[in-house]
Amino acid sequence: MSSLKNISKGIVGYGTSYVYHYEQNKVAQNILKVVELQKGKLNSNVKKICKEYALDTFGDKKYAPWLYTYSAFAKEFKEGWIPDNFYGEVVVPQLNGDYGKLGDRNAVINKIIEESDSLDICYYVNKLFLNPEYIVLNEDKLRSILFSKYERVVFKIENSIQGKGIYFFDKNSFDITTIKKLGNGVFQKFIEQHSFFSEFNKSSVSTIRITSSSNDNGDIDVRAGFLKFGRKSDTHVKTASAIKIPINIKNGKLMEDAYLPNWSTTKQLPDNNISFAGKSIPLFDDCLAEIKKMHRRIPFVRCVGWDVIVDKNDKIKLIELNGGHNGIKFHEMVYGPCFKDLNWENLKK
Repeated sequence: MSSLKNISKGIVGYGTSYVYHYEQNKVAQNILKVVELQKGKLNSNVKKICKEYALDTFGDKKYAPWLYTYSAFAKEFKEGWIPDNFYGEVVVPQLNGDYGKLGDRNAVINKIIEESDSLDICYYVNKLFLNPEYIVLNEDKLRSILFSKYERVVFKIENSIQGKGIYFFDKNSFDITTIKKLGNGVFQKFIEQHSFFSEFNKSSVSTIRITSSSNDNGDIDVRAGFLKFGRKSDTHVKTASAIKIPINIKNGKLMEDAYLPNWSTTKQLPDNNISFAGKSIPLFDDCLAEIKKMHRRIPFVRCVGWDVIVDKNDKIKLIELNGGHNGIKFHEMVYGPCFKDLNWENLKK
């Protein structure tokens, strides 16, 4: 019986892996088409090098499509790139594992990282309302805490991704029944962002995405980053509509090209006429210092994508952290290779 179970698990695992790589490589191919329209066709010799590198370094040609995309963007092949599907299938399970999912558990993670001046107000976990000290609240007490100081609050469900699962409430629109139907989540303060970010979009809070890593000695390093902001009609940043501008991780300056959701580039933002190239993220060094401090609390989550913002009072606010498949394709394509010194390719099966 146990052997049959193992066979069954193997079949399911193979099927899941096949679908994962099929979907990943379809995304890579779609981005490649956009890149080639803007930068020209990928050189056939470079494509051959990518395929050989995928086989020799990662053990399978299924990792080649992301290398094609990176190379087409850079107009050359660069040794040390990590294909996004290799990162998801091999790196994340081994170096983040289940601990990476802590980022989806606000009621737990903020205790661990000891974030200063947290946005969290209360939690809804397993049908209980809790304050940050885990004291159980009745519905009247919850309502009182939420709206005694704040006109507007945010409720974010656990496992929310790509800007989905985020809801805004004021005293009049707040409904306990709705929260219970949404399930586990966190109530957070509504952020009033620094005026720098309102130039890009006033209707939603922008996010600074910084990816940091923990090496084999537990040393924390920041690897890459970008500014992400929504469109005029967005109440919050959504993957489907967000625009990204790469950040020079050394000095916090915005780079020349912004990226639309379809991965095409523009030097002119669609909703305004501001000139963004070379502008500096305010308090950028403080952002990096805060991220490093928090990551040192969880060095066993080896690669983390941090979404932070600077508020109107010059305070660094953590919006969320991503330790599951936080995605490295944007970093690798635009700046990469970003993780060459970490030797992740040696994790291959």
